Amino acid sequence: MQNKNQIEKSQSRKLSNRLLDLAVEVIKVIQIINKSYVGRQISGQLIRASTSAGANYEEACGAESRSDFIHKLQLVLKELRESAYWLKLITKANLLPYEKGELFIREVQELSNIIAKSVITAKKNRE
Repeated sequence: MQNKNQIEKSQSRKLSNRLLDLAVEVIKVIQIINKSYVGRQISGQLIRASTSAGANYEEACGAESRSDFIHKLQLVLKELRESAYWLKLITKANLLPYEKGELFIREVQELSNIIAKSVITAKKNRE
């Protein structure tokens, strides 16, 4: 039977992989929309936000203190929210098929919910 620490590490790896998968899929989308001036401008913003979310999560996993962990998770949440905005814009502007855009937006919202809950839990446990 797995102990609590092993379960937490497993969940952390799953979340890390989801964030990595999101960044990879965004890279693929950017190759599609990067053909126009507007697409290039939005692509730059989206790639920075979506890849930063995963990188900041990895930093949070190696945090030096609970406060550092919370701060880095809040950065992840901020980057995910920004990614959601750019994905909504791309979808609404028809730079990406609606169905594909909605899948991305849903994944980003799910990841945001998980991270937000983690921030709340970490803050509660800090007190």
